[in-house]
Amino acid sequence: MALRKEDGADLRQWYRLFIEVGLTLALVILVVAFQLDYQSAQTFQVDLQEQETVEMEEIQQTEQQNEPPPPPKPPVPVEVPNNETIENENVDFDASLDLDDALDTSQGPPPEEEEEEQEDEIFVVVENQPDCGGVKNLQGKVEYPDFAKKAGIEGRVFVQFVVNEEGNVVQPKITRGVHKLLNEEVLEKVKTLECTPGQQRGEPVKVRMSLPVTFRLQ
Repeated sequence: MALRKEDGADLRQWYRLFIEVGLTLALVILVVAFQLDYQSAQTFQVDLQEQETVEMEEIQQTEQQNEPPPPPKPPVPVEVPNNETIENENVDFDASLDLDDALDTSQGPPPEEEEEEQEDEIFVVVENQPDCGGVKNLQGKVEYPDFAKKAGIEGRVFVQFVVNEEGNVVQPKITRGVHKLLNEEVLEKVKTLECTPGQQRGEPVKVRMSLPVTFRLQ
């Protein structure tokens, strides 16, 4: 059965009423929903078991010993060629040689004895050191070269020498120099030193010494 709209019926006048009724019902439903208790009857209980404590023992680090490196291998011997040539001599043996005769081994020139020249030992430290007056004595003998003064050359020269058994200065040499002029001046003046020779076990011996000489412009 189909409903037909009657002539003159106005549905808009009920529109506001329907909206108000719908909003009121929605508000009531929300209020009722918030009032309900949703807590479940079942309760959950969590048992926390006590954790076991694990004690860690301190591990001592073992000391590692470094093994020494193996010794180096000995060098392989190299055969040295012999450059000497031996001349072949034809020896004519006499058929009448008597084998019963004893051989004379005394023939031939006697071997020459080689005389080895032993150089005197040069000491560095002895019981009684040589006395050359020290650095002050050598410094007083040295004169500043004029050219070195004008050129502004200065520094310290180290001279090494040997005091022999007689107290004389021999074998002087510069171990650390500054300039040729200064080095030559020190070598010339160190030869003029008069020294008391050093002694080892009561006997005079050769002793090596070293002295510094300072060249400084005032």
